Amino acid sequence: MSNGRNTTARHGRIDALDLARGIAILGTFATNVWIFTDPAGALGWLALDVERGAVETLLLTLSNGKFLALLSILFGVGLELQYRSAVRRGLRWPGRYLWRATLLLLEGALHYLLIFEFDVLTGYALVSVHVAFLVSRSDRVRRTWLAVAAAVHVTFVGLLTAASLSGAFSGAADGTASTRDAEYTAIAAYSSASWLDQVRTRIELAGFFRLEILLIVPLSTVLFLAGIEVLRAGAFEDSERGSRVRRRLLILGLGAGVPLNLVTAFAGPDWFFVDRYIVPPIVAFGLLAAVVEFAARTRGGVLRRGLIATGRAAMSCYVLQNLVAGALCYGWGLGLATLLADARPWWVLAAWAFVSALLMTLAALWLRAFSRGPLELLLHRLYTGGPKKVGEPV
Repeated sequence: MSNGRNTTARHGRIDALDLARGIAILGTFATNVWIFTDPAGALGWLALDVERGAVETLLLTLSNGKFLALLSILFGVGLELQYRSAVRRGLRWPGRYLWRATLLLLEGALHYLLIFEFDVLTGYALVSVHVAFLVSRSDRVRRTWLAVAAAVHVTFVGLLTAASLSGAFSGAADGTASTRDAEYTAIAAYSSASWLDQVRTRIELAGFFRLEILLIVPLSTVLFLAGIEVLRAGAFEDSERGSRVRRRLLILGLGAGVPLNLVTAFAGPDWFFVDRYIVPPIVAFGLLAAVVEFAARTRGGVLRRGLIATGRAAMSCYVLQNLVAGALCYGWGLGLATLLADARPWWVLAAWAFVSALLMTLAALWLRAFSRGPLELLLHRLYTGGPKKVGEPV
């Protein structure tokens, strides 16, 4: 092993980071695909009284929350790399990064409005602003913010779980989601309505769908700051120090997190918030360590290249996978969510595999001619007024 070098660095990039980001993007879709393939769409997915079979529960456990948490950690890693790049160039920080965050916020708002109810880019943009100010502060300041954000998040999830166990949400669901208007929204707006009707639904129910941001902001703060910590600790280094950090993350994430996740997954809908917002982020650290170790020990391969290409065009692939899934599943497209409702959960796996293969193929082809994905290039030109340089960190 080389001493302190980033694992499989190439052209100024960290292949392990791109690989992890690609896995996170496709893993996030492994959760979102269940939303798209539900005949009642997003509101069907949110129904607390839905009974899922053992196979579907197990499949959901493999993806639910973990890869989104991994993506959040990697966003923090990327923010640290941008800070380092600014320091090397003698640029003021956060400086123009705030304009970059504004562009991300606008992109997320459009993604929500036009494509997907559970967009995370909006929340990421909001969190990135205050974390951008923290990245240059002392270890003590950053870690204090991390601890406070973690305490707020755990408290919030604890209160929601206590309310769920007490039956508070069942009454609320009966009073809102079971009304005639909500039934139309949950079924007609996804199985038969036009794309414009869906846009109107997202506008009308924006307050409801965007409630998750209240959980995303403190959790993403924790994970962004944790991403900065693991990068500075050497988690991506091809060194003994890096191996030591990754072993600890594996023990935490896979040794402790996975068994806990299995318990919460089968504990019932009352434990939904713990199962999605507490345990999966723990598992995500183990996934990160496993991916970096895999990247350090392997070379080449079609699958690896496809995942790295997806990671390099992460934002474009995130938006495209949701657009393609909508076209496949909703009434304004092929309407497969309704036509194949009796084939769940198996056709859901096929849909995920098809879209994932499509994304990896398109990303690899696009990156033969360009240094970044189409959305990345567009936002970069709006951000700097110039083209993206090959190898410049995200």
